Parts: sequence; structure tokens; C-alpha cells
Amino acid sequence: MSRSGGDASAGVAAETLCVGAGSGEVLRLDEPLSLWGGTDLATGVIIDVHHPQHGISIAGRVLVMTASRGSSSSSSVLAEQIRAGVAPAAILLGSRDAILTLGAIAAAEVYQVQLPIVLMDAAAIAMVPASGLVEVRATEEEASVSW
Repeated sequence: MSRSGGDASAGVAAETLCVGAGSGEVLRLDEPLSLWGGTDLATGVIIDVHHPQHGISIAGRVLVMTASRGSSSSSSVLAEQIRAGVAPAAILLGSRDAILTLGAIAAAEVYQVQLPIVLMDAAAIAMVPASGLVEVRATEEEASVSW
């Protein structure tokens, strides 16, 4: 896994955790989120009543998370949301997350649907805009995030 980078218009540094390509409206989470019990399995809506983005759908969005929270069952939730077409278009993480990565890898194997997940350092995550369209491309060799 390598890093690539550039200015904001060309893309920022990222490390591939799961290969794929996706784009969508950005959704920057204010707090960590567990997909298990935190999102509706069938719709992708955040159902955790204590989460600041309660009621907002993650479906088709580029999800920006400095960290995830919670259950190892989030792997199966993410894989099922990918199968159902209500998963994020891509996930940008500020810290490694084996649970979400495993869910995306399983979905790629079982359902032949790739969901890119990339790891970004704090400076790169801070550069991602709070709104607008974001594009993520992640290969084994490199990853880029642009807007």
C-alpha cells in the first residue's frame, strides 16, 4: 500500500485499506459511529439517537470518520448495506479500522461490490470539505481523494 498526494484539486494523501472507486456528497461525522445499532441495516440512516447526525443517511455518501466506534458486528452490517445498496460510496478514515475494512473485503468477495476505504492523516482529513462532491480512487498501489 503506497501513498500518493497533491494539492486539494488534484487529491490528498491517502493509503488504501480497501480498493475501489466511489464518489458522492461528503458526510463528515462529528463523532465516531458504530454501524451495528447506529445505522439502519435496510436504509443506511443513522438511528443512534445520541449521535449528532441522527436521521441522516450514509447511503451513497463519502463518509468521513476520524474513528469508528463499537461492535465487531459492524463488519456484517457494512457488508449487508453494501449488498442492499445503502452503504456509503466510500469511507475516509483518520485511524485504521479492521472491522470496517473486513466488512468491505467480505462484500467484495461475496457480492463482487467494492467499497473504497482509505486511511488519511489528520492534516489530510482536515482538508476534506464539509460539503460537496468528493471522489475516491483506491488501488493496491495508490489512493487519492479529490473534490
